[in-house]
Amino acid sequence: MSIVADRMTRISPSQTIVISTRARALKAEGRDIISLSAGEPDFRTPQNIASAAITAIEAGQTRYTDVAGTPELRRAVAERFRLDSGLDYKPEEIIVSTGGKQVIYNAMMATLNPGDEAIIPAPCWVSYPDIVTLAEGVPVIVPCRRENGFRLTAEELEAAITPRTKWFFLNSPCNPTGVAYSAEDLRPLCDVLLRHPHVWVFTDDIYAKLVYDGFRPATFVEVEPRLRERTVTMNGVSKAYAMTGWRIGFSGAPVAVTKAMNTLQGQSTSNPCSIAQAAALEALTGPQDFIGEMVSVYQARRDLVVSMLNQAQGMQCDTPQGAFYVFPNIEDCLGKTSPGGRLMTTDEDFVGALLEEEGVAAVHGSAFMYPGYLRISYATDTESLREACTRIQRFCAGVN
Repeated sequence: MSIVADRMTRISPSQTIVISTRARALKAEGRDIISLSAGEPDFRTPQNIASAAITAIEAGQTRYTDVAGTPELRRAVAERFRLDSGLDYKPEEIIVSTGGKQVIYNAMMATLNPGDEAIIPAPCWVSYPDIVTLAEGVPVIVPCRRENGFRLTAEELEAAITPRTKWFFLNSPCNPTGVAYSAEDLRPLCDVLLRHPHVWVFTDDIYAKLVYDGFRPATFVEVEPRLRERTVTMNGVSKAYAMTGWRIGFSGAPVAVTKAMNTLQGQSTSNPCSIAQAAALEALTGPQDFIGEMVSVYQARRDLVVSMLNQAQGMQCDTPQGAFYVFPNIEDCLGKTSPGGRLMTTDEDFVGALLEEEGVAAVHGSAFMYPGYLRISYATDTESLREACTRIQRFCAGVN
C-alpha cells in the first residue's frame, strides 16, 4: 500500500516553479543564467509597508488573529474594492488568506462536489486545473484563439456550459498572456452568465493595477451587479505592491461562501501571518503613488521585449495590455533542431534547449494549457531583459 494518496497522481508540480528551480540550480553551478520564468516583481516592497511590519512586531502584534484576517484589514479590503472598482462588499464578506492561491484553493474545496465542472479559458495560469482536480472537480479547458486576442467569446462560453458547470474562471489581466478585459469585453460574457443562473464566477484580478497605455480593466460585479450573489472576486497585494513573499490574498463573496472558506481555512492554515497583515493594511490604505511608477517601468520593459522578440526568427509576439508577461508564438521553430543540435518537437523542448544552450529560463506554453508558445516575464531589470532577448534572437537564428 502506497503512503501517497491516489489524489496526488491527478495533479503535478507547478511548471513555473519547476523551471525556476532548475534555473537556480544551474546558476548555483556557475552558469550565467537569466531567469524570465518567475511571476514576481523585481521591485522592493515600498518602505512604508515594510516599516508598518516592523512597527507591528515592536508593538507585539505577533499573536493569532481572526481566521479570516484582522477586522482592520478586512475593512481596508472592502474599502479598496469600493475605491478601485465600485464594489460594495461588507467586512463579513471578506476573507484574507495566505496568498491568492489559497483563496482559490479554499473556494474550490469548499464548493465543488465530485464531477462538478469548472470552465477555464486557456491560456490559463498553471494552478487552476490542478486545484479544481484536487477538489474532485472537472476542469473544462476552453482554448481562446489568438485571432480574438486570446479573449473568450460569448459563443465559446455558451458552448462550454453544461448542467454540471459550477464555476467559470476569468483572470484579467491574464497570466500568461497579459490580455485584459474591458467593461465592453465583459458585457457579452455577463449576458451569457445571466442566462445560466447555476454557474458561479471566480474572477482573479490579481494583476488589475498593472495595466498599460491607459487601459482600464473591469471586473464582473462592476459590469453586472446582478452577478454579485454568485461571484467570488479575488485580489491581493503580491503583484501591485511587490509583496509576493508576504503571502496575502483576499476575496469578496456572498456571506455563505465566505463562511465556508473561513471554516476550511480554520481547519488548515488558520489565520494569515499577523505581521504580513499589518503590512498589507498599510499597502491598501497608504500612498498608492508607487504603483504608477512601477507600471511606467513595466510598460517600457514590455515595449523593449515585444520589439526584440518580434525581431527573433520564427517568433511572433503580441503586445499585452497588462500583467508583466509576453506570450510569443514559437510554432515556426518546432520540428526543427536547436543551434546545439537538439530536436525540438514541443514547446517544452524549445524551452529546455534555450535554457541549456543560452542560459535563458522561460516557461513553455503547454504548462498554461496552450502549446506552441512560451511565457516570458519582464519583471526583471532592463539590461538583463535586453541581454536575454539578444540571446533569444541568437538562439532562434541558429534553429534549422
